[in-house]
Amino acid sequence: MSQETFPSPAAAAMLDRLGPIVRETVYIEDREFLLDHPESDRLMTLDVVHEAFAKDEYMPYWADIWPASRMLARAVLHEPWTPGTEALELGCGLGLAGIAALAMGLKVTFSDYDACALHFAAGNARLNGYHDFRTQQIDWRYPPDNLRVPVILAADLVYEMRILAPLIAFIKKVLRPGGLCLLTDVDRVPSQAFNELLQTENVSFTKKMMRAGEPGGRRVKGTLYRITIPP
Repeated sequence: MSQETFPSPAAAAMLDRLGPIVRETVYIEDREFLLDHPESDRLMTLDVVHEAFAKDEYMPYWADIWPASRMLARAVLHEPWTPGTEALELGCGLGLAGIAALAMGLKVTFSDYDACALHFAAGNARLNGYHDFRTQQIDWRYPPDNLRVPVILAADLVYEMRILAPLIAFIKKVLRPGGLCLLTDVDRVPSQAFNELLQTENVSFTKKMMRAGEPGGRRVKGTLYRITIPP
């Protein structure tokens, strides 16, 4: 049974109005990744974005390279993965963490509820030389019934109180028992409630402080969560 998703702007309408595309080199550990993205300030002037915000407080968060994404990519590069392991990047945005996972030999599905984000994530994966990946439009309030993965990657999703319970429910349903969810957050206000919710659920988790930022710029403090479902 299909479910209504968050009303993000029609991808074609937004993609036609993005204006100049910026290409950035992102340095994570000893690796370089290229990311194309639009100018996020320009997105906020588009009528199609204003209309979507009026319907469900839509914001084009996907168009920026967030510190939590850098943290997650770094964490991915440090994990001792088994090549060929399936991984789902949830709320992938521009796809940085998923591209890092591709570099580590994982089989990656980029997912986001915004088709524009998927367009850029796929383009960025190809820009970095990766072609064997999938994209899937997902609203995490309604996890697909047939989706089970051993690895979930998620960055900067703990930003509004209203999404905390659906996010944890998604992880519990989609992550296989014994699997691993790596989630990074910059310790926004809802993070305390997120911690409290995790403690009431049948999940195990640990936390580690991280920092990330642009080279030569301000480094932002955050947290890496390692969430597992008991077998």
